[in-house]
Amino acid sequence: MKKTVLIMLLSLVWTAVSAQNRSITGVLTDRDTKEAMAQVTVQMLNSDSTYVTGVTSDDNGKFTLKAPSDGKYILKFTSVGYIVSFKNVEVKDEGNVDLGEVVLGAEATMLKGATVTGQAARVVVKEDTLIYNSSAYRTPEGSAIEELIKRLPGAKVDDDGKVTINGQEVKKIKMDGKEFMTGDTQTALKNLPTSIVEKVKAYNDKSDLAKVTGIDDGNEEMVLDFGLKRGMNKGTFGNIDASYGTEDRYAEKLMGAYFNDKFRVMLMGNANNVNDKGFPGGGGRGNFGRGRNGLTTSKMIGANFNYDDGKKLKLDGSVRWNHTNNNARTKSSSENFVSTVGSFSNSLNQSYSRGDRWNAQMRLEWKPDTMTNIMFRPSVSYSADDSRSINRSASYNADPYNYVTNPLDEESIAELDKEDVMVNSNNGTSIGYSESKQFGGSLQYNRRLGNNGRNFTVRAEGRYSEGNSNNLSLTNVHLYQILNQAGLDSTYQTNRYRVTPTRNYNYTVQATYSEPLWKATFLQLSYKFNYSYSKSDQNTYDFSNLGEDYFSGLTPAYRGWGEYLARLENPFETYFDKSLSRYSEYRNYTHDIEVMFRMIREKYNFNVGVLFQPQRSNYKQDYQGVYKDTVRTVMNITPTLDFHYRFSKLSSLRINYRGYTSQPSISSLLDITDDSDPLNISMGNPGLKPSFTNNLRVFYNNFIESHTQAISGHLNFSTTRNSISTKVTYDEQTGGRITRPENINGNWNLNGAFMYNVAIDSTGYWNVSTTTDFSYNNYVSYLSLDRTSDSQKNITRSMTLGERLAGSYRNEWLELELDGSFQYNHVRNKLQAQSNLDTWQFSYGGTMYINCPWGTSLSTDIHQNSRRGYNDNSFNTNELVWNAQISQSFLKGKPLSVMIQFYDILRNQSNFSRTINAMQRSDVEYNSINSYAMLHVVYRFNLFGNKAARKEMRRGPGMPGGPDGPGRDRGGRHGGRPVRAMPMMPMM
Repeated sequence: MKKTVLIMLLSLVWTAVSAQNRSITGVLTDRDTKEAMAQVTVQMLNSDSTYVTGVTSDDNGKFTLKAPSDGKYILKFTSVGYIVSFKNVEVKDEGNVDLGEVVLGAEATMLKGATVTGQAARVVVKEDTLIYNSSAYRTPEGSAIEELIKRLPGAKVDDDGKVTINGQEVKKIKMDGKEFMTGDTQTALKNLPTSIVEKVKAYNDKSDLAKVTGIDDGNEEMVLDFGLKRGMNKGTFGNIDASYGTEDRYAEKLMGAYFNDKFRVMLMGNANNVNDKGFPGGGGRGNFGRGRNGLTTSKMIGANFNYDDGKKLKLDGSVRWNHTNNNARTKSSSENFVSTVGSFSNSLNQSYSRGDRWNAQMRLEWKPDTMTNIMFRPSVSYSADDSRSINRSASYNADPYNYVTNPLDEESIAELDKEDVMVNSNNGTSIGYSESKQFGGSLQYNRRLGNNGRNFTVRAEGRYSEGNSNNLSLTNVHLYQILNQAGLDSTYQTNRYRVTPTRNYNYTVQATYSEPLWKATFLQLSYKFNYSYSKSDQNTYDFSNLGEDYFSGLTPAYRGWGEYLARLENPFETYFDKSLSRYSEYRNYTHDIEVMFRMIREKYNFNVGVLFQPQRSNYKQDYQGVYKDTVRTVMNITPTLDFHYRFSKLSSLRINYRGYTSQPSISSLLDITDDSDPLNISMGNPGLKPSFTNNLRVFYNNFIESHTQAISGHLNFSTTRNSISTKVTYDEQTGGRITRPENINGNWNLNGAFMYNVAIDSTGYWNVSTTTDFSYNNYVSYLSLDRTSDSQKNITRSMTLGERLAGSYRNEWLELELDGSFQYNHVRNKLQAQSNLDTWQFSYGGTMYINCPWGTSLSTDIHQNSRRGYNDNSFNTNELVWNAQISQSFLKGKPLSVMIQFYDILRNQSNFSRTINAMQRSDVEYNSINSYAMLHVVYRFNLFGNKAARKEMRRGPGMPGGPDGPGRDRGGRHGGRPVRAMPMMPMM
């Protein structure tokens, strides 16, 4: 018995001793929110500041470190957006140390003598969300958010300002999770300064209905969510940017905001004539054709507000006025895949346009109790657009650049005519005006029936719009392959004035119900009815074939059709042509019946369902003396599957499939031939079948804490059965076409992208990022040479491969990045081997940012952009594009900055683009002003609730000593690596 007791006592002693394993534990919390802090980097340092070991806190803010031996140590705590904190710890007698609660906050005071050398993690992946740290992407002083987006791995901004993240177009902007200028992505990107942004999140946001019901309706939108710097949620801040440059360039911006705990309001204004390019302008980083689409002057005034009482009511709203004025001179060269002999065309178009747009929208969400959610979204808009243009074009039966350098001038046309290459030439003038008004809204009511997931939702939505358009078009056509009775080339004129009023409205009612089957498993039912109506009544006045010079001496002006109509011998109303006028009326009744099975598990979500859509359409048309009243009834079936697997909180895989049926438009089904334009005759096809498209998407995201490795990729595959293609019958004598819709099989495409970012060293000074994207398209179309020959199936296969590789070094005062990129286009045409293309676009160069402690900063980028493989040798260019900026900050806190920017210093940048599809290859070049200098004066004001917030606002992203710049270790919370050795800290 004594022996047994002794053994038990010795076991207890041994257990107690073995438990003393020199563990250091604690819980990290946020000073302001009191919440636990996950993914904080905790580093153990020796008393001489050499690194020992490190961990990151778990989801509950807890951490555990093991000391290698007894002694004194320094614990360092780092996290994005928080001041670095240190604690001195002593381990004695191999015992454990419990630090209890360790508080981190934005106002924490760093210990005297600390020198922090870690860098911010560039990008972090958390499940299906990409989190970019703005401090890791330095932008020139005064830059707008769009310039920050261009630097993010996996992000692209095209010539029209459209933003894509890993191939998905960004449809919505948020700020701190709150909607911002709903439906308008450009206002935020071009007006908000980068100096207020701490991080950028990119993720797919579900629809209002899906959020409250859990039913995946396939209406996800890619969102960019801008997180403001800490402490900016209380107070007033603003930004004024006044500028003027050579070539009469200007770009003025004004932004002001007031935030408190519940309410936010932001006002913005902008006036510029630089196509909203932002610094550093086009041409850098392989941006071919940046700033295209002519010369645009724009003015904008906008306001956004958000209200959240934290309990029951949320309000989001915005209003915007926008004015644009565009001057575009467009030169295009195309090869049309409609003839085995060859069909080429060139055009030169000078167009002017202007427009005014007003729009306003609001989102109201009310939760009267914990079980009820009511949401209301009204909207209203108005737009008016003017246009006028002069166009010259020509068609050829061989590549004109094999004979002349400028195929559209008179001498070249005469030479091409002698070589029997000319097919037709066309001189046109047009004047247009359109006006539209629209209002509508949606109301949604959701009620939870208990806590087990049972709920039902009713939703109603309606829209009404009306508009009117006026259009005058004058065309002189010269046919070189057809002779008239006098033995001369044939000519004709088409002169028409059209007035078209329109009216449209629709309404929708919907009900959904979710029934729990067993734990975390649901059956979801949805029914929706939609009715839509549209009417168009086009009146056409025809005064063709009055002679080529009948309207000579007149210059098109905005809404200036009166001068042309006044030259007619009779009032224009007497030229009314009923056969060319078109009345159409369309009614559509649609029922959506959806059944979905949904499972929610700790590691995965799984949805599978099917949508049945019976549809009835009624179409009335009176055109060219033929009246049609057609009714069509169809059934569409749409299966859907969505699987989302979470390997961890930092890694996820998502597989999404959706199939859907598309019905041909009723106008395409009508057996009517429209020959109002002799060179472009269209026919209907009553035998068209509905098409069915399969879409498969795969997304993968991962973040590896070692060296802050971020991995993201996606793969999309789409194929369509009974795709509706256009059969083109080409007349080689006139260059005219007869088009008729036809079903065809074989259209499919595959595209994907891969993004990888890694910090080479443990401190994050050295980073490498790579983005690879590819696409393969199999275009199938019909080709027919004349009215008597059978159509042939033509296949155009197009492959695009792109890569961008960048390496950067960044410290407290310097950032240097070297990058290279290329894009390879490979096109093969089955029936036209002479149309095969292999083109290359590649770029290499670097960017550099230098920040001096006295407030001076220098930004510059230089890139060599090259093209190869284009038919027109003038497009096979080497363009060395260099941009630069120097700025100086003044006054206490540096709120005033003066800078001068230099765009395209070497005057080498061009504006050129190429597009390829099943019907043609088209090269387009626009007018632009790429090379100029501009002086900016920027003043920032801020009145925040604490000094830390004011300090953050005064310093832009990456400024030395700033809250997000070098001198602060931002790696911890998002997976930062341990920093290198620091000076010895005094013991507390």
